[in-house]
Amino acid sequence: MRLPDPQRSRIVLIGAGSYADPQLPDLDAVRRTITDLAAQFTDPAHGLVPDHHCTVLLDDGDIRTVGRRLRAATQEAEDLLLVYYAGHGLVAGRRHDLYLALPDSEFEAPEFGSLEYDKLRSAVLDSPAAAKLIVLDCCFSGRVVTDSMAGGGDGDQLNRLGVEGTYVLTSAQRDQVALSLPGEAHTAFSGRLIRLLREGVVGGPELLTVDDLYRRLTATMTAEGLPVPLNRATRTASLIALGTNRAYAAAAGPELRKRVIVAVGQGRSGDWHGASDQLRSILDEQTRILGAEHEDTLRSRQWLAHSLGGAGDPAEAARLLRLLLPDQLRLLGPDHKDTLRTRQFLAVNLGEAGHRDEAVAMLRILLADRSRVLGPEDTHTMRTRHLLARNLTLTGAVDEAEALLRQLVTERERLLGVDHEHTARTRADLAEIDRNSAGESRV
Repeated sequence: MRLPDPQRSRIVLIGAGSYADPQLPDLDAVRRTITDLAAQFTDPAHGLVPDHHCTVLLDDGDIRTVGRRLRAATQEAEDLLLVYYAGHGLVAGRRHDLYLALPDSEFEAPEFGSLEYDKLRSAVLDSPAAAKLIVLDCCFSGRVVTDSMAGGGDGDQLNRLGVEGTYVLTSAQRDQVALSLPGEAHTAFSGRLIRLLREGVVGGPELLTVDDLYRRLTATMTAEGLPVPLNRATRTASLIALGTNRAYAAAAGPELRKRVIVAVGQGRSGDWHGASDQLRSILDEQTRILGAEHEDTLRSRQWLAHSLGGAGDPAEAARLLRLLLPDQLRLLGPDHKDTLRTRQFLAVNLGEAGHRDEAVAMLRILLADRSRVLGPEDTHTMRTRHLLARNLTLTGAVDEAEALLRQLVTERERLLGVDHEHTARTRADLAEIDRNSAGESRV
């Protein structure tokens, strides 16, 4: 089981909420349903595809345009193809075939101006996609997964989508009317599906397959007295994953956070190689479960980079931190504590990689920003001042470094105490400068 490849997958959302024929009442909930489905399926953290791989056909009455764009998406899909329809389902013809209403459809003659399900089925079957999923949220949608749809009565429950890797999910039984409940923003079926995708399934698996969602939808709609959905799958199509289980992520997030703390402690105790191995594993899990842009994921990227510097590769650490910083600036903001910490880690690793002048320049700006955001006596601000003094010493700016360290010793003795390790370290660095100066004067 896996999530579809977003670059090789395509989604088509077709919705008709407004109709010219007075016999077809408008469905106000359809527009919100299709809009929110598009937002869900293209969500950067929890969606399936990027925006440009999701085709939205909302209240498009031109059957030629609908057919052309549907066919284009079906031919581009290589991994997952998902076609979703919400609107009126109409039945016509001697075989009582299903037609998917469009804004210009006519209730008495749906054969003209509607999307015939058989044509949608053919377009899906012709797709090279490895997994194909059709979801119909309309009246009479259950006809497409019952034996009556085959036009015969041999009892074999023939399935027009009977090819490997295909799944059909409908919102209602064969002759049931799908519902749009008063006061609800979405149609009854799609609204509950959207809620499952947004909130997840408590106690469910990490990834939600279409079968997981079907079972939960069936239980929910049965309990509420709503039309019960139907499904029909071939081979392994029921294992298609439609998203991460957000309830699973909510439970896994704190545990992964604890593991990060342990790994960082392992590094600080001297085993940065072991810490980096642990952080790589945790980062893979966080990216998969929480998403690449989750704050915890970004923080693990930060600590992984810094651990590589501690393990002896400051150049690689600096490279990774440079890649991380724009993401944090965009997602967290320039004054977020993690963004400020990344800037400090970057300066430290640049200095260790031999770029002392660049490190000094970065630390000067960071010191001003941390003083502004945190205050001049915050421990993180004082840590930046100490790092600046150390790098100044290594670039030959000894007088400025000495002045910073003398000020810092006074502040740390007052705020932390004379015996605090940070105070002691500052005094040791200052003493080293004094010894070097004394040695130079004797020479």
